[in-house]
Amino acid sequence: MNSLHYVVREPKTVKEKNPLLLLIHGYGSNEEDLFSFAAELPESYYVISVRAPYDLMYGSYAWYAINFDADQNKFSDYAQARQSRDLLVAFIDKVKSEYPIDENEVTLIGFSQGSILSYAVALSYPEKIKRVGALSGYLSTEMLADDYSRNDFTGLSMFISHGTADQVIPVEWARKAPVILTELGVRNVYHEYPIGHGVSPKNFYDLRDWLTST
Repeated sequence: MNSLHYVVREPKTVKEKNPLLLLIHGYGSNEEDLFSFAAELPESYYVISVRAPYDLMYGSYAWYAINFDADQNKFSDYAQARQSRDLLVAFIDKVKSEYPIDENEVTLIGFSQGSILSYAVALSYPEKIKRVGALSGYLSTEMLADDYSRNDFTGLSMFISHGTADQVIPVEWARKAPVILTELGVRNVYHEYPIGHGVSPKNFYDLRDWLTST
């Protein structure tokens, strides 16, 4: 688990140092899923899509286990989640050392479990992250660094989106994030769409517009 597999789209507009867009997939998916958006993302970015460390077989991976009890209640493995959080931070440092990336222009885009991890990375280590696109996830304080509330969040901004008909992660869970973020002083925008657990074209275009305007 020391080295995460990834795919990369290099920037078409090359600068001395380019910004980074790190794509973080959801539970049971892989690095090719969100990478399908790469061609539609701003050309000045390094777009890197990273694979989660836990193999679920048949091309499916997870950032942490989701367990069920006898009543089919879900429980996240918070110890694994925190390990993956720090693994992602180490991965970001690694790619910054290997590519000419502007360390002040790192953006995370996560979907579902990847969105939950994106919150955890950015709020635990805000000095490393400038933007987060949190798609169809929720903010879990259980996955944050113990002293996260002492961090300086003035340089951080977030785009949050969720489907009102999401059958995997209830929209009510997503609605809590803007309240917590605003209390912490994190700039954020929140959007809902009449869809299930996914990203609609309108959702994607709103995200892309936000990326180019912040």
